[in-house]
Amino acid sequence: MANRIPNSLSWPSVPSVEVGPTLDYLHRLAQIAGKYTLDQVYEPNWWNISLAATGRGFTTPTLRQDYAIFRVDYDLIDGQVTIAANTGRATLLLHPGSVAGFYSEFVSAAESIGLAAPGTTIEPEIADAPGFDSDTEDRPYEQDVARWAAGAFASASVALTAWQAVYRGHRPRVGIMWGGFDLSATRYRGRSIVPAEGAPMFQRNGMTEEVVAVGFVLGDDDTAAYFYGYISPSPTDIIEAELGVMGASYDAAGGLFKLPWDAVQQAPDPHNAVVQFADDIWRAAVDLGAWDGDLVIDRHDGWYAGHQPMFDSAP
Repeated sequence: MANRIPNSLSWPSVPSVEVGPTLDYLHRLAQIAGKYTLDQVYEPNWWNISLAATGRGFTTPTLRQDYAIFRVDYDLIDGQVTIAANTGRATLLLHPGSVAGFYSEFVSAAESIGLAAPGTTIEPEIADAPGFDSDTEDRPYEQDVARWAAGAFASASVALTAWQAVYRGHRPRVGIMWGGFDLSATRYRGRSIVPAEGAPMFQRNGMTEEVVAVGFVLGDDDTAAYFYGYISPSPTDIIEAELGVMGASYDAAGGLFKLPWDAVQQAPDPHNAVVQFADDIWRAAVDLGAWDGDLVIDRHDGWYAGHQPMFDSAP
């Protein structure tokens, strides 16, 4: 039997330094590769643009630009970004500096293997953010913070994938939404809704169907990391939802269920704590919002089916 990964590695404690500046910097740098996903075929609810958590950071989906097929991988353990394509491979380092400086390095690396720059430099998802090429503010890059982010995203992704797997309805893959830099798992009901008027385009496209969503936010120096969940539209009696995980609560002002990262990290079984938190939100959607409970099957690992013989071996 393989050795288990220690809890301190798979569910790491938040570093005892300022995390906000490095996480904000990473958020902006992640958008650079994320913009390539907007060159691909448009999909409702943005689910072709999310970044996958890798255990060492995150990576784009497989992308195409003319005859080039490529992806962009952010390795937060070794502190580097690799553009891997059928036309070649280019690597650049993650380091303190400005977004504009990194963007210039990125574009040069992409051009060296025949890729054009991302289609836009704007950052509409971050309030008052300048474009990549004009964001010259010097920013820190703390390696310990980046490594914590990699571990947190990875473990959160595994837990949310386990929750998501049993849903028979439309359920895009668990991924990091680079616009908000949060990890998200969503279950769609199949009923269209009209997004709020006046909301920006990226929000309107993300809210065109009834949804149960659970996710994870890295936080900053003012807000500790936490898991969140919501039901949209929200049942009128949502405050009555039962939550069985220690530390979980409902924030009526924000319209979110919340579970602090620290509460998960200190739980006897952090993985199951996240799955139970998400299951509780789903149960609230069924009990209070009349969602179809039969859309969820029993939870098994892959060998539940994999141990069954494909052919009859009897003579």
